Amino acid sequence: MNGNLWRLALAQGVFLTNNVTFIGINGLVGLQLAPYGWMATLPIMGYVVGSALCTGLVARTQRRWGRQRSFQLGLVVAVLSALMAALATVWHSFGLLLLATVVAGYYSANAQLYRFAAAEMAAPDKKEKAISLVLTGGLIGAVFGPNMAAITREWLATPFTGVYLALALVGVFGLAVMHTITFAEAPAKVPGEAAARPLSVIVRQPVFVVAAMAGALGYGVMNLLMAATPLAMQVCRLPFDDIALVLEWHVIGMFAPGLFTGNLIKRFGVFRIMGAGVLLNVACVAIALSGVELSQFVVSLFLLGVGWNFLFTGSTTLSLQAYAPQERDQAQAALNFTVFAVMALTSFGAGALVTTQGWQWINLASLLPLAMVAAGLWWLAKRPAAPASAA
Repeated sequence: MNGNLWRLALAQGVFLTNNVTFIGINGLVGLQLAPYGWMATLPIMGYVVGSALCTGLVARTQRRWGRQRSFQLGLVVAVLSALMAALATVWHSFGLLLLATVVAGYYSANAQLYRFAAAEMAAPDKKEKAISLVLTGGLIGAVFGPNMAAITREWLATPFTGVYLALALVGVFGLAVMHTITFAEAPAKVPGEAAARPLSVIVRQPVFVVAAMAGALGYGVMNLLMAATPLAMQVCRLPFDDIALVLEWHVIGMFAPGLFTGNLIKRFGVFRIMGAGVLLNVACVAIALSGVELSQFVVSLFLLGVGWNFLFTGSTTLSLQAYAPQERDQAQAALNFTVFAVMALTSFGAGALVTTQGWQWINLASLLPLAMVAAGLWWLAKRPAAPASAA
């Protein structure tokens, strides 16, 4: 299945091109169009709110139509939402921009399942490597997304319209890639097989609680600081090219470790790698608090990306212990919903905190969720080993 995994990694690159560009420019476009400055990151919040609202819908489309058709539908939505956002810039409509980002959330909710689809394509002892490999595809978004935004930002009379149109073309390319991928078939019902447990039972398991918390809070901290960075750099009068450079290195940090994170988890265990992710996030905060020069933004956001990779790859691997194959759709939807719900709060908080409290306070605020993740990992690691799940 290696060929399919590499193509799925390419689809992940298309997703991250969309994701990074949306997060990188939506706050700046929002600042231009919003009636009040504190509303600048509402378009970023709309993106993740839409993602959270669509998790249940995506779970149903995945069950009914399978991985490929559901993923293709997500890419169609990506194209349409990018065209809506381009129209919003031409019409100077903040409301239409918000609607476009909420609609784009359906694509995000779909694409967040790529990592689980990767695990299904791999042998049982290679699942963490498959997850890590597909996440590595985000490197394409790291390099291509910010540079594409910088090149196309002034293509048309209205700033950023060209960026959204370019994103629509990227979505069309993603559709072509998705058409070539063969996914593992959904598990068939076996006579005598235990019925899927209720979601309420699945989510009460300690391993699920910690995996969901680490994934959601790790993603939330990353999103909080990443969404605030373009605004903070603009306040510091740094040019857009510098913002693009910082975002590029941040996303390289997020996905370059995917080349070896799976091997690290295999060798050192999931808890140690996730603990290292927490420490890298703390180092990011320390460097961000030391000053506001370009070099400090680059290094702190790069460390933030690596820390996120360790936490997110680890939490995904950990979550595989919490559900059986016949429970995958509801369990994965619940995991992604927690991620998107926390991201929605941090997306709004990024704009509100950076414009009212400043860059230092937003970094200090991120230490509390990091402490919660560290405590959860320590607690789960000290518990007696639970019986292996049927997953």
